[in-house]
Amino acid sequence: MPTTKEITLAKYAGFCYGVKRAVDTVKKLKLENPEKDICILGELIHNSQVIEDLSSCGIDTIEDLPEHGKGICVVRTHGQSPETFEKIKNAGFEAYDLTCPDVKKVQQKAVELVQNGYYLVIVGKEEHPEVSAIKANARLYGDKIIVSTSVEELRTFENELKKHKKIGVVVQTTQMLSTLNPIVEYLTSISKELVVANTICPSTSKRQNEVRELAQQNDLMIIVGSKNSANTTHLADISNEITTTIHIESADELNNYKDLIEKSQKIGVSAGASTPQNIIDEVINYLKIMS
Repeated sequence: MPTTKEITLAKYAGFCYGVKRAVDTVKKLKLENPEKDICILGELIHNSQVIEDLSSCGIDTIEDLPEHGKGICVVRTHGQSPETFEKIKNAGFEAYDLTCPDVKKVQQKAVELVQNGYYLVIVGKEEHPEVSAIKANARLYGDKIIVSTSVEELRTFENELKKHKKIGVVVQTTQMLSTLNPIVEYLTSISKELVVANTICPSTSKRQNEVRELAQQNDLMIIVGSKNSANTTHLADISNEITTTIHIESADELNNYKDLIEKSQKIGVSAGASTPQNIIDEVINYLKIMS
C-alpha cells in the first residue's frame, strides 16, 4: 500500500498585502459606484483569473487609453508615469491610484537620488511596467538613468558611470537579491560614491527565502501563478536550481505531470503574490486526491 504523500504549503503563498489591497479596493469601488464605468489601465495584477473575475464584476481592463472617456480609470499596482496620469484626466476620467505602496517608495527614492545628482541605476527588467513607471517618474528630474539586470549590461556604460562619480541604485520590488548583489559589487569598484536602496519588497524576500528552504526539503516543488508574473517566475527559478520544479497557472495543468507527482513523496507548494487563494486550494486538493 503506497505511503501518503507529505504536502507542505508555504506560509507566504498567494496575495501579498499590496495585491489584496488593490483587488479589494477596486471591487469596493464598483460596489460604491454602480452607476459609473470603471476600467483599469493595464492588468491590475499579473493574473488572468483575477482579470476575468474583475471583468465579471463589470470592471474592464483596457490596454490603450481612449481619447475620450468617462467614469473611473484605475492605475494598476505597478504604477504609471506622471504623463499617463495627466492623459487619464485629460481624457475625461477620474483617476484612481492603486499603485502598490512599496512601488511608490521605489519611485520616490529614485526621484530623490536623481534630484541629488546621482546617476541612477534601476535594477530590473526594462520592459516591466513597474520599472517603466519608476524610470518615467525619475526622468522628470534628470536623464542619467540606466536599467539593468546584469553586470555585463552595465559594463557598456562603465566610462560614463566612472565620469559621473556619484551612483544611486534602486531595485524593482520583485527582483532577486542574487541579481542585485553582483551589480552592487561591480558598482562599488567603479564609483567614488555609491548609495544603494534595497527596495525589494519584504513580501518578495520572505517568499524567496521560504521557497529556497522548501526546495531543499522536498522531492518536488510546485509554484503556482501567472507565467507573466515576475515574482512568481523568480520563485520558480530559485526552486529549480535546487530541486525538480513545476510552474503552473492552475490545477488543471497538473494532469500533465501525473507520473512525476506519483513518484514524488515530499511535495512543496508555493505561489506568487498575485495568485488567488482559490487557485492554491485547488492545487492542494488535487495533490491530496492523488496521495
